[in-house]
Amino acid sequence: MSRAAGASARPTAEALFGPAGTPRVVVIGAGFGGIAAGVNLKRAGIATFTIYESSDGVGGTWWDNTYPGVEVDVDSNLYRYSFKPHDWSRTHAGQAELQAYLAETVAEYGLVPHVQLAVTVRSARWDEDRHLWSVLLDSGEVDECHVLISAVGFLNVPNDPDWPGLDAFGGPSFHTARWDHDQDLTDKVVAVVGTGSTSAQVVPSIQPVAGKVIVFQREPGWVLPKGERDLTAEERASLARPGRRRADRIRQRWSMERNLWGGAMFRPGSALNEKRERTCREYIDREFADRPDLREAVTPGYPFPGKRPILATTYYSALKEPNVELVPRAVDRVTPTGIVDSVGVERPVDVIVLATGFRAADYLARVEIVGRGGRTLHERWGGEPQAFLGITVPGFPNLFLVYGPGTNGGELVSMLESQAEYAARAVRRMRRERVSAVEVRPRFDALWNRWLQSRMSGTSWTLTRNYFTSDSGRVVTQWPSGNMVYRALTKLFGHMSETTRRRPTT
Repeated sequence: MSRAAGASARPTAEALFGPAGTPRVVVIGAGFGGIAAGVNLKRAGIATFTIYESSDGVGGTWWDNTYPGVEVDVDSNLYRYSFKPHDWSRTHAGQAELQAYLAETVAEYGLVPHVQLAVTVRSARWDEDRHLWSVLLDSGEVDECHVLISAVGFLNVPNDPDWPGLDAFGGPSFHTARWDHDQDLTDKVVAVVGTGSTSAQVVPSIQPVAGKVIVFQREPGWVLPKGERDLTAEERASLARPGRRRADRIRQRWSMERNLWGGAMFRPGSALNEKRERTCREYIDREFADRPDLREAVTPGYPFPGKRPILATTYYSALKEPNVELVPRAVDRVTPTGIVDSVGVERPVDVIVLATGFRAADYLARVEIVGRGGRTLHERWGGEPQAFLGITVPGFPNLFLVYGPGTNGGELVSMLESQAEYAARAVRRMRRERVSAVEVRPRFDALWNRWLQSRMSGTSWTLTRNYFTSDSGRVVTQWPSGNMVYRALTKLFGHMSETTRRRPTT
C-alpha cells in the first residue's frame, strides 16, 4: 500500500472519537493532580473530559484534611502550580488557603463545567473491541470514555487501626483526615495516637485548650524545625513582583534539587545523609537539654530519614508542656474508658484522635481497574504496585496514573504537573495520529522498574517500618532523585515507550 493510500484510509477523528473529534476523558479526583490534568487537557485542545470527585468540594487532601494546625511542609511558593502564582499569606500555607487556591484555579481555567462533585468512581473496565473504558459510578450509572486518568493520590485512604475494643470505646474517636469538628476538646483528656507529620501539627494546636494530651508513639520520627510563620506586608509586596517571585522559586527549587540529586540524602553513610541526621540530633539536644527522658524517647534508632521527615517548629516544645504526656509505646488495646499500651498500662481518656496515617502503598484501594483480558490492576501488581514512570501499566491501554507508584518525593506539585502533561501529550497523540489505544511497551516497564528498585537498595527506607513499603517489604512509593530528572525522563521516554493501535471504524 502506498503512503498516499494509507493516509486516505485513515479514519477521521469524528469517526474514531465521536462528533467532537477528540477523545473522551474521565479524570478521577479533583485534587492538585486532577486539576493539573484538567488544565493540561484544556491546553491540548481537549474539552471532552469530566473530573469526578468523591468529596463535596475540590482540593483532594486539602478538602478532606481540616484538622487543627494542618498546613503544607514545603515553602508555599514551591507548593503551587508553575502556571499559577499566588499571593500567599504564610511561608507554609494552611489548609483553607490551599483549598481556596485550588478552587480559584478550577474557576480561572474554566474547569467548573467539567467537575462533578460527590460522585465516586467504583470501577472501570476496558473494552478491547471498542477501545473504551466503562466507568461505574456509585449511582449505578456507567460513563464511557476513551482515556482514564486516575488522580486519586496515595494519601487518601485512612489507615484505621484494628485494636481490640476500639469499637466499644465510650467517647468520640476519629481519624485526623475525618476530623469531627462537633467535638469540643476544651479541658478533655485527648489521646493522639501516632507521631508523624500530622500529629506534629495537631498536638501543638490542641495543647492550649485540652485538659491533657497523651501522645502514643510507636516509633519516633526525625524532626527538623520548619520555620513556619505569617509573611509580613512588606514581604508579600516584594513577592508580588514577578521577578522576585521567580527568583525565589528558582532559588528554592535549586536548593531542593541539590539535596535530592542522586539520592545521597537517603543513603546512610553519605556526607549529606550524615549532615542531616547530625542536624536533627543537634535539634533534639537543644530542645531537650533539660529533659533527658524525652530526649531519649524522641531519638530514632534508625538512620535518617527512614520514614517521612517531620518538619515542625512547635512540636518538641509542645511535648514539654505540663499537660502533655508522651508515651513511647504502641497501643495494645482500647477499653470503654481508656487506652492500654504495649506494656499493659491503661490511661483513661475522653477522646481518641487517630493520627495513624494512610494506606499509602495500597494504590487505588477503592477502585477496581480491569484491563485487557479481564485482569485487574491489583492482580497484575500482586501486592507490589509499579508503573512505567509511575504513570502507565502494560495491559491497561489509555490508563494514566497521576501520583502513581514510585513518584513520591521532592517538589510534589512539579511531579504532578509532569504526569498530567504526559497524559495530555498521549491524548493529543491519539487525536493527531488517529489511534484509539496507547499502551506502554512491556520491555520499557520492566527495565524502568528494575532500575527503580536498584535505586532503593541501600537507602534508609529499607531499614525501618514506614508507609513506603508493600507487605513484602518492597519500597513502592518513593522517587529517589530530583524532580528535574523525573521531568526530563517523562519528556524523553513518553513517545518511544508507547505502542499504539486503532480500532476498526467500519
